[in-house]
Amino acid sequence: MTTDAIIAQEERFLLPTYNKMPLALDRGSGVYLWDTEGTRYLDFYGGHCVALLGHCHPRVTAAIQQQAAQLQFYSNVSYSPVRARAAERLVSLAPEGLGHAFFANSGSEANETALKMGRQWTGKPGVIAMEGGFHGRTLGSLAVTASAKYRAPHAAVLPSTHFAPFGGVDAVKQLLEAHDDIGTLILEPIQSIAGMRMAAPAYYRELRALCDAHGVVLVFDEVQTGVGRTGTFSISQQLGMVPDVITLAKSLGAGMPVSAVLVSDALAAMVEAGDQGSTFGGGMLAMAAVEATMDALVEGDLMARAAHVHERLAAGLAPYVASIRGLGCLMGVEMPTPVKPLLAALRAEGVLAGGSGDPHVMRLMPPLVTPDEAIDAFIAAFAAAVTTLHEPTPAHA
Repeated sequence: MTTDAIIAQEERFLLPTYNKMPLALDRGSGVYLWDTEGTRYLDFYGGHCVALLGHCHPRVTAAIQQQAAQLQFYSNVSYSPVRARAAERLVSLAPEGLGHAFFANSGSEANETALKMGRQWTGKPGVIAMEGGFHGRTLGSLAVTASAKYRAPHAAVLPSTHFAPFGGVDAVKQLLEAHDDIGTLILEPIQSIAGMRMAAPAYYRELRALCDAHGVVLVFDEVQTGVGRTGTFSISQQLGMVPDVITLAKSLGAGMPVSAVLVSDALAAMVEAGDQGSTFGGGMLAMAAVEATMDALVEGDLMARAAHVHERLAAGLAPYVASIRGLGCLMGVEMPTPVKPLLAALRAEGVLAGGSGDPHVMRLMPPLVTPDEAIDAFIAAFAAAVTTLHEPTPAHA
């Protein structure tokens, strides 16, 4: 089938809920993708920050294939050797004190689980979230997603949430002092969709202290920052503090749909059978992918590579950009002009990157396995795209 035929077929039978790039991707390997026309693309977007190990990583692929031939699925009504191994491996990489995990299927589901647990543990329904934050599109996670674009159509059925400016603790302190029904505070340590916004390290430590003082559960939404993408398994390990709950997804299965909620030992001690559940959460294929991803991270020392990828990209892009944001392989490239035309120009150069809620910020999420020659290829394509956009239009004869 041609690309046009595939586009027509999807548009005929799927709900029109996505704005899509005008290409049909067919296969991938490492940092590259190929469309149905055979065009190769260097992928620095990773399918919304998913392809942590690149595409079709041999270790993950082999683990999924082996598990698929052995047992594809059974629910949590039984124990599972692959689930047990994946859970132990995951917890071994988590910050100290977060010794228990719950598996689900998506970041939104993980965040809903965290919010539900925060309410259950504290007995308080109130939540503080951050302006600019994004936590998902199901109703529970949408309640703490700040953007009016996503919230407004459903405002009548969403529980109320207190929103505080990201990066300052004064408003959070005032909210906690004014409302005694707040039991949970949730934030993205780096606000990716908002344009890779990050606060000073002291901010996160001060939030930890405030939550401790008021008996509030602190949730880090690490759906994008987690699993080593920023250089440590959890970004909190770079910030000198530990949240009560961490949610993970996207990179966790290197392409398989899976998420996890990491929970402090103190809070886990309060959980009872039936408090939470998910039929497909912890399924065998997903667990095989999680275990293989964790093994690849550790045995290849890949988390340490995140800083190298960031530094090499930042140095090469410096002549063309206003600033570089983010950490490790979660980067924001701020441009003096809107980036939408630049994204299209990069596609024409055979490179995939992403936009953000800030029209001047491009998002880059390259895999941890990105080789230096691919970084240099991206920089060259970026320079060519910028040059193309700034070339004067030829005068008509």
